[in-house]
This record gives sequence, C-alpha cells and structure tokens, in this order.
Amino acid sequence: MEALPQQQERTYLCIDGKSFYASVECAERGLNPFETNLVVADPDRGKHALCLAISPKLKSLGVKNRCRLSDIPGNINYEIALPRMQLYVDYCADIYALYLDYIAPEDIHVYSIDEAFLDVTNYLKIYRTDAKSFAKFLMNEIANKLHIPTTAGIGPNLYLAKIALDLTAKHAKDHIGFLTEELFQKELWDHQPLTDFWGIARGKANRLSHYGIFTMRDIANAPQELLYKVFGVDAELLIDHAWGRETCLMQDIKKYRSKSHSVSFSQILPRDYTYEEAEVVIAEMALHGCLELYKRHVITKSVWIGVGYSWNTPYPSANGTIKLNSATQLASIIEPAVKQKYQEIAARSLLIRNLAISFGDVRDEGCEGYDLFTDWDAVDKEKAAERTVLEIRDRFGKNAVFRGINLEKAGTQRERNTFIGGHRAGYDDPRKPR
Repeated sequence: MEALPQQQERTYLCIDGKSFYASVECAERGLNPFETNLVVADPDRGKHALCLAISPKLKSLGVKNRCRLSDIPGNINYEIALPRMQLYVDYCADIYALYLDYIAPEDIHVYSIDEAFLDVTNYLKIYRTDAKSFAKFLMNEIANKLHIPTTAGIGPNLYLAKIALDLTAKHAKDHIGFLTEELFQKELWDHQPLTDFWGIARGKANRLSHYGIFTMRDIANAPQELLYKVFGVDAELLIDHAWGRETCLMQDIKKYRSKSHSVSFSQILPRDYTYEEAEVVIAEMALHGCLELYKRHVITKSVWIGVGYSWNTPYPSANGTIKLNSATQLASIIEPAVKQKYQEIAARSLLIRNLAISFGDVRDEGCEGYDLFTDWDAVDKEKAAERTVLEIRDRFGKNAVFRGINLEKAGTQRERNTFIGGHRAGYDDPRKPR
C-alpha cells in the first residue's frame, strides 16, 4: 500500500499591535508610546470610565491595562485621548495593506483589530529568510511606516503562535516569542493562571480547579474520561492545547462560516439612569434588535434582557427571558413584551448602569408563523415599513431616519448609531484622521 504523503510542517506568525489604540493616538500626536503617559477613555462616562487602552509607558508604571480612570494613581500625570474607533479601523486596514505587499490574502487572517495570523510557510523560501527574521522585518515595516510598535509569536501551528505572542514575546528583548510543542511543554506546562492561555476563560478554569487541575500539565495528565464528562466535545480541543497541538489550518479558517444562533447587544450607560430613563433605553434596544433581525433575515422565539445596577449599589443584576408565542421579528410584538419583562424584573428604587438584550433561538424568516387571528395585512405593512427604514439607513446613514423614542432625553440610540464597536467613531473629532 502506497504511503500517504506527509503534511508539510507549517510556520505561523501572530503579530499584535502593542497597546494598539493608545499607540495610534501617540502616532497621531507624534509621540513615543514608550515615553508618553496616555489613556484612551471617555471621561464623559465619569471617573469610573473604562480605559480602552493605556500606553506602554503607563504599563511600566504598574497601571493595569483594562483599568478604570479611578484606578490610575493620583500622582501620575497622563493625557486622555477620546476613543476614535474609525481611526483605529483605518490603521488596521493600513497594516493589512502592508502585509499584502509581501503575503497573499489567503495566507492572512485578521483575528482582531490589532492582531493577525500569517501563514508564512511558503514565503520563507521565496524571500530566503527564516521565520524570526521575517517577523522582525514586518514589525519594522509597521514601525517605520505607521509608527505602531508590535510584538510577534512564531509557532508550527496557530495555537502555539498565539501562545508565543501572549506569554513569551513579552519577556523577549526583541518582542518575538517562539514555541514548538517541546518548548511549550518545557516552559509553560506549569504556568499559572490557566486563564493566561488562549481559550481558557475564568469559568472553565474554575471548573477545572474543582478537580485539582491548575496547569496545562494537569490537563495533559488528567483522565480523558473526566474531561469529556465535564466539557463534552470541547474536551478534545482542551486536551490538544494542553500538549501544544492544533489541527486547524489557515485554509480551515477561510472556509468557516459562522452559524449564529443569537443576536445580542449590551451597553454601559453614560451615567446612572433612573428606572424610567432605563426603560426608554431598553425599548430602544428592542427596536434596534428588531431592525437587525430584519437585516439578517431571521426571526426569534425568545428574548433575554439583563439589568445591571449602579456600581455603588451592592445588589446583584436582574435578568429575565421572554418566550414569544410565535417566532417573529415584528417590533409591534417584541418591544411591548420587552418592556413588560423589564417592568417585572427591574427594581424601581435603584439606579441602573448596564443593560443587555439577546434574541435567542433565531431561525430563517421563512419559518415565520402566527395564529389564526393574525391580521396578515398589518404584518405585511409593518414589514414593508421596516425594510424601507433599512434601505434609507443603508443609503444615507443610520441616523437618516429614527423613531420618536430616540428623541427622548434619556435615549442613547442616536449617539450609538455613530459608534463603532460601542465606542466613539471619532467622526466629530476636530483632529482629522490621516
């Protein structure tokens, strides 16, 4: 029997923009992020506003990355830059364009706005170089042309490249980490906490700790029957990662198509809202969600809402689920149901700071069905109106048409329509993007 050809060993890079948002703001100001105390945050959200990024200089002073403005010691002077998400997207596009000068798009996966995976296996021979030299070359190109500092991880699979970036590059003088399966087991098998590893969130780490599992070595040596009992099919990936293995290739990522089963939104309110003010916002979120359902051509059978109280309030958040009689996308059905559930679960005497809504069990709109008493003319009329709104917004912008509720003083949707990723896009910033 003829032997199957051995698969070529791959070489992956994972390159990350260091303190990306803060570095972009420093680049726009002609400042060195390693010498500048700068925070990207929106002070209009109060002293507890979340810092989206802090400069490397602030990190060197002991300030934590995802801190709040109130967490920064009072003896440190720093500059606050308002978030400008569109500007950061532009820089991300510029970095991607730079990669395209040397690598084909099918060998690039943009993992996030500041991070990308590159399959450089075939390019090392083309450019007659090695992985570390090629990584350094690309990092220098980004620094010289865009003034953004970067770090990189190198590995024979996507997982090890990511872990090399996250856990070893930060300790390397040249900001480049390198791992093989052997090095991973030698250097990181006993690393704690487990949450430092890609794919292990706090909940998963807590579940592992109940069985005395605190390190990757513990996972590798744990009975596989136990891991499968606790995590089901997800145990297979957990076990592979514990050994530094990853079967997913770049071509698998390119072929993947998401099968989303929910549509979700959340927001931190700009200040503490009263019960009545927050009711306006949750109604806006319900209406916005219905438009999104129309846009995606899906319907929902259940809606979950969550209410989080002021940070000064020791009460736990409240939540509830609405089970609809029929799967639908009609705002005339969903919005009143959401308001009713809000009135049932939200405490009238407490101030509210967080709201969330999730449309679950979504399915193709072709599965829509109502009872015998449904006024189908009214249904068709409402759908036609909503689709007209979508067409106008697609052509002239999200705020080209809005509802009366969006004019309420407590409403947030009109402002959020100008946001990207829940943060200021920066369109109205007097400092024009490049």
